[in-house]
Amino acid sequence: MGKILFIRGGAVGDFILTMPAIRLVREQLPDNEIEILGYPSIAELATATGLADRVRSIEDARLATFFAPGAELDKEWCDYFASFDVVLSYLYDPDGFFAGNLERAGVKMLIDAPFRPEENDPPVAAAIQLAQPLESLALYLDDPDLHLDYGKTTASPLKPAKALRVAIHPGSGSPSKNWSFASWIEVLAEIRETIPNVEYVVTSGEAEYEIIGQFLAAAESIRLPVTHLQGHSLTELGAAYADVDYYLGHDSGISHLAGSAGAEGLLLFGPTDPNIWAPATDRMQVLRSSTGQPAGIRVKEVMAKLRQSKLFAP
Repeated sequence: MGKILFIRGGAVGDFILTMPAIRLVREQLPDNEIEILGYPSIAELATATGLADRVRSIEDARLATFFAPGAELDKEWCDYFASFDVVLSYLYDPDGFFAGNLERAGVKMLIDAPFRPEENDPPVAAAIQLAQPLESLALYLDDPDLHLDYGKTTASPLKPAKALRVAIHPGSGSPSKNWSFASWIEVLAEIRETIPNVEYVVTSGEAEYEIIGQFLAAAESIRLPVTHLQGHSLTELGAAYADVDYYLGHDSGISHLAGSAGAEGLLLFGPTDPNIWAPATDRMQVLRSSTGQPAGIRVKEVMAKLRQSKLFAP
């Protein structure tokens, strides 16, 4: 082969769920160059951990013509696509216009991969589904668990711990997936009653920018020791999650980042199926609402799960 291109848009979680497929190619075809066409702020997770060699931005207006039938294609982009021996496209392309234009551009071998995993019965983990197109290259994903070292190229923004360190990401890209701030604060307070020497690390992103102050104010009102990490790159957050003792969160891209960094933790699920969407690792335990809504999860259920975890291990 020689050169392989992964084209992957989508959000943070979508990309991290695709990383086991990228790792599979890196491990099984180590002499090949791997490039990512995607959002650099997200795709750098692959270059920072050695899974890919370089990233090119997908945010180029000239690419728009590749989604139109019979359009005049940019020569530079045609030459770029034709330089790869294999191209895997995870872009949403229901009419096949993008795939057809890649073939017009001279792509030697195009593998059409799913933009979004299917929610079938029985459920199949998203990472497994996203790696299945590689079977056409006789590459089979046996283990979708990620445990990557983001600290190889990025220093953790956290100072050395003086106590047990628990990270929490109390939001996600969809409010329908989120447990209430009040419930999270109650859990953190109960943890502190049993483990007085505990430090909390709160992480937030663009989705929580306008409301995270409410969470921090609630924590301060009961004097919870909190370090707030905001405005850091994904690789910096990945390095930080490798430095925590436990992680709490929802079905979110950041939870996938924490899981890929090797963190142990507990994730709360509401409307989505954890058999498909949870990180494929035994390090992350899952508690799913019996009602399908986050509000259906009770604090006592969360605490019961936590008391069985590493967090409360003697």
